[in-house]
Amino acid sequence: MTIVYESTFVAGRYIGLRIIGQMTFSITFGEGAPEDIAEYCFIHRNDINQGGLLGAGSMLTIGEQHYPVTAVGEVARENLRDLGHITVRFDGANHAEFPGSVHVTGQPPLVIEPGQKFRVVSE
Repeated sequence: MTIVYESTFVAGRYIGLRIIGQMTFSITFGEGAPEDIAEYCFIHRNDINQGGLLGAGSMLTIGEQHYPVTAVGEVARENLRDLGHITVRFDGANHAEFPGSVHVTGQPPLVIEPGQKFRVVSE
């Protein structure tokens, strides 16, 4: 397994706050996100970027939590690689609901802290 994408969370509307259980998705965006979008996103600083290698069967990690990727939308790879932007949906769907969605199995994190790592690991 190889780390194909790694970044560090730096800002976000909910960063550092406990998230109530109703969150079923999270939106990520790399630094430099448009202001009108940034307030709804988890902003991260990129360290390793081979985001085009993201696919079903990859493993997404947020901090120490691991999420098997079950489906990837048709533009999610490019959005991750070019913008650091994807919508992670914690529903385990086998088909992407939207072009920029990445579906994973598992419960959403209760908290995302500044300094936590966001990774995609693939074979």
